[in-house]
Amino acid sequence: MAIKKIMCACGSGLGSSLMVQMNIDDVLRDLGKTDVSVDHTTISDVVPGAADLFVIGRDLENFVTDIPEEQKVILVNIVDKDELKTKLQEKFDAE
Repeated sequence: MAIKKIMCACGSGLGSSLMVQMNIDDVLRDLGKTDVSVDHTTISDVVPGAADLFVIGRDLENFVTDIPEEQKVILVNIVDKDELKTKLQEKFDAE
């Protein structure tokens, strides 16, 4: 699976998902990934096919059980760029 679209989600689609999106943009630049789009939304928009990869906080993990594990990044600490970079790199390595 090629990762071309990443969707970040939170409860309202405005707060933490936007912050995670900005962090993902930074991490993607660091990883040299220029062909990946990133968006943020509410957890209710997380449905199979809406994106190639979904990034959410651990507190919302139970809301995305219909998404395959290989398409999810569950963050323990949504502000930790090192955790985000490690987990995204793992997903890109698995492509």
